[in-house]
Amino acid sequence: MSFCARKMENHDSYDSKKEKRKFVLLGFLRRSDFFVSFPSSAIGVWCRFGEEKWAEGLEFCIWSGLFFRSCLSQLPLYGIHSTTGADPFYWMRVILASSRGTVMELGITPIVTSGMVIQLLAGSKIIEVDNSVREDRALLNGAQKLLGILIAVGQAVAYVVSGMYGSVNQLGVGNAILIIVQLCFAGLIVICLDELLQKGYGLGSGISLFIATNICENIIWKAFSPTTINSGRGAEFEGAVIALFHLLITRTDKVRALREAFYRQNLPNVTNLLATVLVFLIVIYFQGFRVVLPVRSKNARGQQGSYPIKLFYTSNMPIILQSALVSNLYFISQLLYRRFSGNFLVNLLGKWKESEYSGGQYMPVGGLVYYMTAPSSLADVAANPFHALFYIVFMLSACALFSKTWIEVSGSSARDVAKQLKEQQMVMPGHRESNLQKELNRYIPTAAAFGGMCIGALTVLADFMGAIGSGTGILLAVTIIYQYFETFEKEKASELGFFGL
Repeated sequence: MSFCARKMENHDSYDSKKEKRKFVLLGFLRRSDFFVSFPSSAIGVWCRFGEEKWAEGLEFCIWSGLFFRSCLSQLPLYGIHSTTGADPFYWMRVILASSRGTVMELGITPIVTSGMVIQLLAGSKIIEVDNSVREDRALLNGAQKLLGILIAVGQAVAYVVSGMYGSVNQLGVGNAILIIVQLCFAGLIVICLDELLQKGYGLGSGISLFIATNICENIIWKAFSPTTINSGRGAEFEGAVIALFHLLITRTDKVRALREAFYRQNLPNVTNLLATVLVFLIVIYFQGFRVVLPVRSKNARGQQGSYPIKLFYTSNMPIILQSALVSNLYFISQLLYRRFSGNFLVNLLGKWKESEYSGGQYMPVGGLVYYMTAPSSLADVAANPFHALFYIVFMLSACALFSKTWIEVSGSSARDVAKQLKEQQMVMPGHRESNLQKELNRYIPTAAAFGGMCIGALTVLADFMGAIGSGTGILLAVTIIYQYFETFEKEKASELGFFGL
């Protein structure tokens, strides 16, 4: 046999082995995917059993799943020794939809991390994925779910071994294993609920839904919590509304009772609750601001449409990116300050002090991170105006910059939109096709930058007014809920159009 023939034979055998390995890996991932997909598929079959029961079954699935997840976020972990002391992920809890010391400690971290890793590998061509091939899509989805399960297991083990719930010697081997099982079970539930939404049994993505649910649940809990806390003035109800009625019933001086219910310190009060409702309404009002550009088809005569450019063109992405940046800076600054508290550069980055009202949580009291933190109240703004001014400038500039950057990264810039409209054979009436990008450039960059500044300004307003759940959390919740409302309206309109109503 000649050298060329042998080389071709080896090459063919190599390709066949590569295909065989890919087939075996696909089969393994499908088997592992079964454990994640089976609950959602079973629910889907149940939902589709009878067309007249489909809507009721779908609604039951989504609401029961969200209710179950909310229960897990309030269910304490069994077997933990202690959750006191500083929480290293305190500043990330809002965007991770997690609750410390509960079964939902991991939140959406496994889903987000696995998705980022898989997208990074696919984007850098380390793994080759052809989205037009069904087997490749199944392989990618299966790999992402399997990686999410492995990350949940790894994080659960790391949390226990690192001593977040007490040392392993104090917990005991049995309790340590039990805590890991609880965290892994909650992570699997979250992955199943996300899969349920991805399969089409619901609207939007699971990540957005979990973040909004966690924030709204926190607001409801702080408004109606029946737990009592002793803050030096005797036992008080944590919930603002329940505390209002309790003070009015138990106090003889009703005016003083109302003043305490509206302005009490270190616990949710009625003023915080009213500020939260006001910010909700303001954000919803601003959601209606948009510029509608008319477009028409070049091929189909008389077919016209519109391309809306909203004020919040990048939605909640600026505040998510800003929150992620600040949270990581807090995390790094705390670690450095604990080890090198006497270093000048470390102190310049941030100084930290344990707060007596936050369960042992460290709060910034100096340095750069202190000025990047929102003042606690309007009284704090009046007492330290430079801090408030620096925070306002930082929030507005950061949100505007992240919004401008996001439209270039996400493919929603004027150039990308013009390309999409040209591919759809759409033009703007009264403008040449070559001027389409120039016309879009008049609106999209301005909407992105100004919309990002508005998002930052609303976050600052919510923080200054002391709204429940922080300005970042409220902005995330409102924008996500409004996105769901718009999606629901589109689905409803498409169904009515399909049935000819």
